[in-house]
Amino acid sequence: MVKGVVAIVGRPNVGKSTFFNRCVGSRSAIVDDQPGVTRDRIYREAEWSGSKFLIVDTGGILPGNPADINSSAQINEEVNKQVRLAIDESDVIVFIVDGKQGPIGVDEDIAQILRQSKKPVLLAVNKIDTPKDELNVPEFYSLGLGEPHSLSARVGSGGVGDLLDLVIENLPKGKKGRISEEEELAEGEEEDLSKKPFSLALVGKPNVGKSSLLNILCGADRTIVSDEPGTTRDAIHTIIKHNGREITLIDTAGIRRRTKVEYGIEAFSVVRSFKAISNADVVVQIIDSSEPISDQDQKIASKIAEAGRGVVIVMNKWDLFENKSSTKMNELKKDIDQDLRAICYAPVLFTSATEKVRVGKIIEAAGLAFAQNHRRVTTSLLNQSIVECVALVPPPAGKRGKRLKIYYATQVSVGPPTFALFVNDTKLLTDNYRTYLERKLRENFGFEGTPIRILTRPKKNQ
Repeated sequence: MVKGVVAIVGRPNVGKSTFFNRCVGSRSAIVDDQPGVTRDRIYREAEWSGSKFLIVDTGGILPGNPADINSSAQINEEVNKQVRLAIDESDVIVFIVDGKQGPIGVDEDIAQILRQSKKPVLLAVNKIDTPKDELNVPEFYSLGLGEPHSLSARVGSGGVGDLLDLVIENLPKGKKGRISEEEELAEGEEEDLSKKPFSLALVGKPNVGKSSLLNILCGADRTIVSDEPGTTRDAIHTIIKHNGREITLIDTAGIRRRTKVEYGIEAFSVVRSFKAISNADVVVQIIDSSEPISDQDQKIASKIAEAGRGVVIVMNKWDLFENKSSTKMNELKKDIDQDLRAICYAPVLFTSATEKVRVGKIIEAAGLAFAQNHRRVTTSLLNQSIVECVALVPPPAGKRGKRLKIYYATQVSVGPPTFALFVNDTKLLTDNYRTYLERKLRENFGFEGTPIRILTRPKKNQ
């Protein structure tokens, strides 16, 4: 199903992200009174009147790089570049202006850019919160973009619905995003796991190369890349095709130690990064290989393990490492397994975003981790494996000499693979024996790149 693309553009602090959140029905973009909060393009799926489309939130256009914006000239230039990319790939453009302030010179500059795009442009006059504010709306005819449409994105009143009606009306006929009954049936069919779409989140501390790696994977300058830590503030979603498979890449804000995070935009960004870990199918933890693994790296790894997601460890900036021999790699992998015990089952890749070394293997490793995270083992093979485990190493005796008995096992879910053991006493399964069973299950069935959950259930009528 082909969906149309709707880009939201305008200068900073006119309510673009508020309108975006209103359309998608959640706080997907960070909203703050500080101008310039949204820097990258943020994609979400929206639905209106039975039609689905992709809506894109963009950073505020900054013609002339005004000095009153709290960003460097380089960042402003990159923001403008991202907005122009969004305009180029869009089918409809929603140009949002500030109805309380009235049209200003920057609005006229943006209007000129939009007229040159030759795309359908809908002029949305935001912040019309009271009937008195409506008196300002006719002033925007001066921008030469046709009828201005008043609305209040903050409270959802005014012409939000009318504007969305116009969005659907202006989408190309083949991109209305309407789902037929045949398509609904097809979507409900079980898919081949090797071709099934999945989402992949890139996480790590600030300035480890997340955005640079994502841009290479996309084959385009999808997100802003800067040497200034903390450039990415929202979780940025990008959909790519890899060997015919749809993969959603999620770039996240760098996760710093809590004591170094100030309340406000950065704190919300870190929350979004942790939420991205929970929502993604696979998480790629990116670490600067030129620095020792830190406590913060270990905490991020623990969050990934708790979320139960497939995981790949990427040691980036490998070009800065002097000894690049395979022997040194193997030594480092052992150290990584020890330092990141929470995800010691994860495959490790040594990459260089600057030299584009082994970056392509990230998608391949993530696909395998996704498959293992959703792998099912037949009950007969599972029980055969458990019987062999118990025969090799019997469970230790508990208090009063009572010993764990495992009657049978079954897999109860995937994502992550979760197994239930029906036993005589659930309290008799020690952590050490649980770890032993997990290790043997990995030896027998693989499960590289995914955690395993082992639960106990009392056997009835034992």
